[in-house]
Parts: sequence; structure tokens; C-alpha cells
Amino acid sequence: MMNRRQVLRTTVAGGGLLVLRNGMLKGADAPSNKLNVALIGVWGRGGAHQDGLSKENVAALCDVDENHLAEAAKRFPQAKTYVDWRKCLEQKGLDAVVCCTTDHTHAFIANWAMNRGLHVFCEKPLGNSVEEVRVVRANYLKNKGKLATQVGTQRHSHPNFNRVRELIRDGAIGELKRVCAWGDRQIRRPGYLPAQGDPPKHLNYDLWIGPSPHHPYNPGYFSGGPGANCLQWNMYWDFGSGQIGDMGSHTMDLAWNALDAGLPTSAEAKGEKFNPEVTPVELEMHCEVPANDWRPAIRVSWYQGGAMPKSPAWVNLKTIGHGVMFTGSKGVLVADFGARLIIPSGDAADMTYYTPRPKEKVIPPMGDFLNEWINACKGNRRTSCDFDYGGKMIELMLLGLVAYRVGQKIEYDGVAGRVTNSDEGDGLLKRQYRPGWSLNG
Repeated sequence: MMNRRQVLRTTVAGGGLLVLRNGMLKGADAPSNKLNVALIGVWGRGGAHQDGLSKENVAALCDVDENHLAEAAKRFPQAKTYVDWRKCLEQKGLDAVVCCTTDHTHAFIANWAMNRGLHVFCEKPLGNSVEEVRVVRANYLKNKGKLATQVGTQRHSHPNFNRVRELIRDGAIGELKRVCAWGDRQIRRPGYLPAQGDPPKHLNYDLWIGPSPHHPYNPGYFSGGPGANCLQWNMYWDFGSGQIGDMGSHTMDLAWNALDAGLPTSAEAKGEKFNPEVTPVELEMHCEVPANDWRPAIRVSWYQGGAMPKSPAWVNLKTIGHGVMFTGSKGVLVADFGARLIIPSGDAADMTYYTPRPKEKVIPPMGDFLNEWINACKGNRRTSCDFDYGGKMIELMLLGLVAYRVGQKIEYDGVAGRVTNSDEGDGLLKRQYRPGWSLNG
């Protein structure tokens, strides 16, 4: 039986493509036809994608910081420029959007873009609330087969993701019982920054705030370097989801890729005392995930900020900054993004029950993460981290934050998207927006 990754790699002859003997593709969706792409958020992650996008036609650039916008325009002088992403999405002739903005605008841009028939690459996380993620995921599923989507969890392209999946699916630790993921980053903030001066003229601060409740300008929100400035603001509830949306998205992806999981049926969490302004540093959450056709129902857990699962024999998990541990009936598998270790347990765990798959059945390399999406836009629309796969993963993580805020175990109806045993928890599935901002534009 072919797994999801193998299907992605072997269904290249689709979407009107003709595969010639020399390997070149011809047809309406051939990679030789350039995409008209809008890059929204040109600095940080947006800057990291510019090389990959340079092979396409970057037709539009958008950023709330006009200095960053001017620098990007030097590289793509033919592109139209915007400070407001809503106006950018109205540009005629676009095919696709790459979203690298602040977390609290991801779901808005992704959803508006799909409403206009555009392919979307969106940096993680896909949204800042359960409701946001569900709306974006539902819109994608409505357009599945028409639009190519990808959530920006780039570490997914590391070969170790494939190796871990193979070991779990092939029974290297027996029947899977439990999965834990963790991250030990600790960035503490007392609360929202106080008002300090006026925004510089090149920064459209009101557009940076976007749909979130207004907070006065403080340069501290912008004091980080490219690729790391998110650490200046993503721990605040109105701007991000802290480590859940940051390294949690990358690390849980290593586990999620092996689980073939649906939405959880419950969530519970505990951590440091709740701060209504800042997401927790120390936290652990546990979600129950239903059985599927190859494993029983399991508990999926996330630990952060010093909270850790119990280490297995011979391994100190605290030496692994971001990692996962799969517990099975005959051993455990511990992994980070680049390496893995199997520890058999018990007299019966002699590994004779496990047969490594032959070389011809090993999952092929994913290749370049952004380029997989670009090719999917032009071909079969299939990617490894589409809005269905990535949406379900971050929905589980955000549901854990709801349980933490409520302070009790919550029961969840994943079909209806509803907490069934707590009105407070059900209300926290969504967040409030400033007047004039709509998730469905």
C-alpha cells in the first residue's frame, strides 16, 4: 500500500501534463510557464524566499514597511508595490501568493487569496485561533484539486522526516501507543509593551496591527533581525500563539508526519499562571487522537519552556532542544530534525519482528520545499504540507492553548468545531477583530 508521500512523488503525470522521454514537461501547466506571484511580506521569511521565486514572475510586492518594500523592488523592479495586502490581492493577472506576514494576518491573507482563485504558500502558523484555521482549511478543501497550498514548515524537507515515518509505519517499535514533542525555547515577557514614541514614517503601523485590537507603538516589537523579529511579538495573544505557532509547528510536524491523524477528541493542558497578555513559556498539553486503519487511539503531547516528558533509558531528552519521542509496545524512537534513535524495551523486543523496507520502497526525497509548491501550482496541485495536513496539526495545538486558558480538560467535536463541555472554551476557539476587518473578504 502506498503512503501519502509516495503518492505525491509518483503522480507527476497529472493536470494536463505530458511527460516526454527526456523528462521535460509540456502543456498548459508545464513548469516552463512562469507563475505571476505576489510576495506579501518581503523581509524576514519573505527575503528567504526571494531566490526561489526569482525563477517565476514576481508581479506584486507588499509590505507595511516601505523601506523593506523599496529594497525588494530593487530586485524585482517590474513588480507593482503595495503597503496594504487587501489592495495587492485585487491586482489582475495574479496566479499565486506567498504570505510571509505577521502571524495574526496569515489566515486573513490565505483565505482572501483562495477566495480569488489564487494558489497560496503561507508561512506557519496557518492561523492564530481554531476558528481561523478551520475556515482556511475548509476553503482549501472546497477548492482541492484546483488550488495548490503549502504551510511553511520548511524542515519537513529534511530526509529524517521520511525515515521516522517509515520506522513507525513499519513497526520498528511495535504498536504505537503515545507520541510526545517538545521545545525548550524560553522567552519571557511581562506584558504588552508600553507606548513609546511615534511609528517611523516608513512603517504603516495601523496596517501592521491589522485585524488585532490596537496596541500603542513601541519599537521593541520591531527590534529583532530578519528571520527572528517574530520573537519580538509572537508571544503576545493578539499577535501570535507563542511557541505553539513558532517552533512548535516545526517540531510537532516531525511527529504529525508519521501519524496520519485526524482531529483530536479532547485536550488538556497545564503550565505557568495564565497571563492575559502573554502566552505561556512553560506548558504541557495532551490531546487524544482517534484510531485509524493502522494504529489505535493515542495521546499526542506537546511540552515547552522547560516542561519535558520522562526520559527513556540511556537518553537524557533535555539534551535535545527540539525533538519527538514515539512510544510503542516494543520500544521507543527518539528523534530531532536530523537524527533518530531506536531503543528496544523488554525481552521480546529483539528487533526480529521488524524488517526494514527495501531500497526501492524508501520514500523518495521531497526536494526543495518552496519549489514543490511552485510545481504543484503548475501541475497536480499536490504538496506535502497542504492546508488540510497543516491545518489539522495546528488546530490540535491551538486547541491545547484553549484547554490551558480554561484550566480543565475539554471535549471536542472536530466535525462541528465545537467544545462540548465548556462554554468558555467554545468561546475561546475564535478571537475578536477590529471593526472593518473580515476573515472572509
